[in-house]
Amino acid sequence: MSPSYPLFINGKFIETAEKQNIINPSTGKVIAEASMASLKDVELALAGARQAFDSGPWPHFSLVQRKDFILKVAQGILDNAAGLAQLETQNTGKPIKETTFMDIPSSAKAFEFAANNFMSYLTHEELNVSEDVKSRLIREPMGVVVLIVPWNYPLLITCWKLASALACGNTVILKPSSITPITALEMGKIIHTAGLPAGVVNIINGSGSKIGEELCADKRVDMISFTGSNETGKQILQYASKNVKKMIMELGGKSASLVFDDVDLEVAVNSCLASIFLNQGQMCTAMSRIFVQEGIYDKFLADFVEKAGRIRLGLADDFETQMGPLINDAQRKKVIAYIEKAKTEGAKLVCGGKIPENAELKNGYFFEPTVLADVNVHSHIFKEEVFGPVVLINKFSGPDEAAILANSVDFGLAACIWSKDLSMAEKLAGKMDAGIVWINTYGMFYNQLPYGGFKQSGFGKELGREGLLEYTRLKNVILDQSADGKPLVNYWYGF
Repeated sequence: MSPSYPLFINGKFIETAEKQNIINPSTGKVIAEASMASLKDVELALAGARQAFDSGPWPHFSLVQRKDFILKVAQGILDNAAGLAQLETQNTGKPIKETTFMDIPSSAKAFEFAANNFMSYLTHEELNVSEDVKSRLIREPMGVVVLIVPWNYPLLITCWKLASALACGNTVILKPSSITPITALEMGKIIHTAGLPAGVVNIINGSGSKIGEELCADKRVDMISFTGSNETGKQILQYASKNVKKMIMELGGKSASLVFDDVDLEVAVNSCLASIFLNQGQMCTAMSRIFVQEGIYDKFLADFVEKAGRIRLGLADDFETQMGPLINDAQRKKVIAYIEKAKTEGAKLVCGGKIPENAELKNGYFFEPTVLADVNVHSHIFKEEVFGPVVLINKFSGPDEAAILANSVDFGLAACIWSKDLSMAEKLAGKMDAGIVWINTYGMFYNQLPYGGFKQSGFGKELGREGLLEYTRLKNVILDQSADGKPLVNYWYGF
């Protein structure tokens, strides 16, 4: 019998009548069932989170007490690391090597970083406005925060958001993607074991179409932090507009990697492979457009295609596997449709582009690493996010053209620049319309540094001081110490 994952609301584990089968993308088999929240369950979570913030003990804990709870959560993740890695791999199709060495340790480190730094970030600032007037700027928690997490990094993005929200003193309603909820639901056990007061963290699984409006429009919610697709993000913005609240929107991307002719070609090729094929290309920061300076274009393309063809597809729980399946059949069909349309718009398929024939993989949602060349800048695949293992490789002449090509989409999340000319690269980074620019590396996310995009990639930051302070509100307390206790306003209607 498959394990069952309950909701976690107001300190209690709740089994619901409606269940959802959780599928292993590697095999297409059911691995668990998860409770699905009804509108009644959403109401319980909203009421619990609101009461925990307004009248529970959590807001009155000292910063040292709060730090202790957050470190207990970090330790809980580490204590359950092997099991969490297995669950994340089974639920997402992410190779076990990635979950073991990247996702789970990084999840714990998000809590450790928040615990060890939030006190210095939340210090009050005092300003002397004039001889008679002083101001104190105070960081306060937002209140009740809804965290909505995508299916591609279910636990890691949960921890990015949850660690910051809790460090700032908020109470939380966490809604994971209903496709991949089980590691987020497992966090309920870790939260419970850590001893956080009832209602501080509530975890509900459900379909956005059924519970999204109730969750996002309610006036008891002070803030929403969302990571996911642009389509869903726009719907959430509509819901939230019914009762104004703070938002973080981390949306899609169509990121570009710019490879100049002075690079170490092997390093650039290997790194660019990782920048698009990690997590099967299901990353908002995926470098799905690679532009190569014309002098090395042919050699780069040949080497890239040769190595892409050698990437080892396999069952996600095999440590030898380098690339696992896509999340489900619907996503694979979407990827295929984009490739077919690209070919009709003139793109040249030079690698992959089909479902693998390996019998071991036939029941999973596998798809070969795919490379397109000669892609028209006006084509759909040039401008739209595919969210799969598909990359286009075009050429450019110099830095100015490279910047134009990189910036010629509606997204502005990330970019890479590969060159030994660091002066040129840093100047070019200044021209990039992207929230994060990596020079001679890719995908390095540091808890100390902010992350977030521009344009249609959204607004607000995660991580770093800036990301943590997103979960606070800034209060300005002004003290007038005019002589004789008579400020200027006293004389306006002085009689």
